[in-house]
Amino acid sequence: MWRIATRRSALARAQAQQVADALAAATGRPAELVALSTTGDEHPDRAVEAFDAKGLFVDGVRRAVLDAHADCAVHSYKDLPTATAHGLVVAAVPRREDPRDLLVTRGGVRLSTLRRGATVGTSSARRQAQVQRARRDVIVQPLRGNLDTRLRRVADGDLDAVVVAVAGVRRLGPVQLDVQAVALEHGECLHAPAQGALAIECRDDDPDTRAALALVDDHDARLAVRAERALLAALDGGCTAPIGAHAELTADGLELLGMLADPTGTTLLRASHRAARDAADELAAAVADMLRDRGGDAVLTRLAAARRRVPMGGP
Repeated sequence: MWRIATRRSALARAQAQQVADALAAATGRPAELVALSTTGDEHPDRAVEAFDAKGLFVDGVRRAVLDAHADCAVHSYKDLPTATAHGLVVAAVPRREDPRDLLVTRGGVRLSTLRRGATVGTSSARRQAQVQRARRDVIVQPLRGNLDTRLRRVADGDLDAVVVAVAGVRRLGPVQLDVQAVALEHGECLHAPAQGALAIECRDDDPDTRAALALVDDHDARLAVRAERALLAALDGGCTAPIGAHAELTADGLELLGMLADPTGTTLLRASHRAARDAADELAAAVADMLRDRGGDAVLTRLAAARRRVPMGGP
């Protein structure tokens, strides 16, 4: 029996179950989920930036694997810190879901046609920056909670709109709420590095599990995610930084689009570049340099100063 660690939320369990089904089909061995809480889950009312830690939504799940209470763990790849965890390896990146963001409203309204003064819920600095850049006349409100809770805020009329990931909505499955969604294209709201991708981690000294997970790995997804996360690392940004990235495999190589902004969207920088498929790290470094040269160093300095001013406090 494969034991697969996951967060307790409905979305986390849904995507882990997809992995469990794929792994069972590939190996002929059944799988079960081990649902756990993480630091981020235990303090749902605190802003993500208020935690003096990385890996807020993966720590408890990773610990279960390291302590041999689970064979592997399934994460939303965008939640993983860019630094490798000692003793663990990302053994598989399954086929990637659509990485774009969605604008969810009660009437299927586009970002450009939201009413003046509309309230848009998101606690993502990246989403906030791009929404405010496009629409200075809407109000962005902080929003934490599970995906179904966020969608309900729109259905109940508490918010005019929320911005969420396409992948999350698809993996969660049909919701019985009176809401409609419109996908945001890369020019409107560039997604987070690795959004839509799952990362399956196991112990680096567990060859049997590594070999089994290789059966559900998708090479193209892994390559695209590597380039996007390499850009995040090159800019020294954590998973909460207002940084977007989209890598796409082309017939003759790999193309990477990057975005860096301040949370208000006053400064929003974009850059893109192409390289060979085996040069993902070099491609990311080139795009990072382009962003820095266009004013990114000043943005990163301001972001670092803002992080130091956030009160850490207790839960």
